[in-house]
Amino acid sequence: MANLTHLQGVELDGCLKVSGAEARAMTRRLACEEGIFAGYSVGANVAAAMQLLSGPHKGGTVAVIICDSGLKYLCTDLWTEEET
Repeated sequence: MANLTHLQGVELDGCLKVSGAEARAMTRRLACEEGIFAGYSVGANVAAAMQLLSGPHKGGTVAVIICDSGLKYLCTDLWTEEET
C-alpha cells in the first residue's frame, strides 16, 4: 500500500492502523450499544477515533462520518456468532 502523506495537496497529520478484529468488534459494539448498523469501515474509523481520544487527543473532539449500512454484510462473518 502506498504511503499516503497528501490528500489532494493537503498535508495529513498522520494515520492509524486498526486490525480487522478491532474493526469487527467496534462494528458490533456500535450496533449493540448505539443502534448504528454499519459495516467494517465504519467500525475501523470509530476504533481509530477511539484510539485518538485515548491518546494524543484525549479530551478533544474527533468527528467520524457514518454513511454506510450493515445490510450488505448480512451474508458475511460480521454478524455470525464468534467461536470461543
